[in-house]
Amino acid sequence: MASMRDIKRRRSSIQSTGQITKAMKLVSTVKLQRTKQAAQNSKGYFDYMYRTVSSMLAKAGQIEHPYVKGNESDKKAVVMITGNRGLAGGYNSNIVKLVTRGDLKKEDMIIYTLGKKGREAMNRHGYTLAEDYSTMIDAPEYVDAMRLSATLLSAYRAGEIGEIYLAYTNFKNTVVHEPKLMKLLPVDKAEQIEGPVEEIQGSEAPMNFEPEEEEALDMIIPKYVTSIIYGGMIESVASENGARMQAMDNATTNAEEMIDKLTLQYNRARQGSITQELTEIIAGSQAQS
Repeated sequence: MASMRDIKRRRSSIQSTGQITKAMKLVSTVKLQRTKQAAQNSKGYFDYMYRTVSSMLAKAGQIEHPYVKGNESDKKAVVMITGNRGLAGGYNSNIVKLVTRGDLKKEDMIIYTLGKKGREAMNRHGYTLAEDYSTMIDAPEYVDAMRLSATLLSAYRAGEIGEIYLAYTNFKNTVVHEPKLMKLLPVDKAEQIEGPVEEIQGSEAPMNFEPEEEEALDMIIPKYVTSIIYGGMIESVASENGARMQAMDNATTNAEEMIDKLTLQYNRARQGSITQELTEIIAGSQAQS
């Protein structure tokens, strides 16, 4: 059985840890309220941009444009959004598993990382890593997504990559966060879009472009890619704060339970020590009489 000193030292250590996790929970809660509101505000635009572009192309017939028909490159760019810090439960590892255990081949992928934890994990797994964009995820801004989008589209037009994917965490609510892999380019047709069929199909009238379709797509698709990446960043940050709040709440609860158990052990050890001392005093007194 552990000594009273060992129990007291361990209890003190756990109390300090519990204070830290409680403080981190409070910080994550405040951040969650702000990022949750931002995610909810952008979600409608994020979803409808994806649906609208795909529906538009589905009605446009056969369009000979690289953003639609693709190119001959086998390389696949994966924009992978994780966090720069840990202590967020399975938030970071879930995205890593989504990419490493998916259908895309390791040798074909080029990983564009937004988040140090994801970059470290993919480096350990031996994946090809592009430039690091981890600083963007600390405070996501639309201009950051625009810069990343321009880099991706430049590589796509040059034939360096043939497909572009986004791996992010979909924020559903405070406790539910779903890792998702979304294909951005070449743009998928409407049959691959989530949502009511009536909403996607709409009118049966063919799609006409003004100006010409190539010029229109050159303007629309970059905005589409930028918007989707920015939406993924916003939702991922909200998911990270939600996951960290839950993890710290669980850690604080566990610390409190362990402190209660150690307090009980300490009291029993103290009672046993007192009983032992009384027994020795009584035995000594009887030996002298």
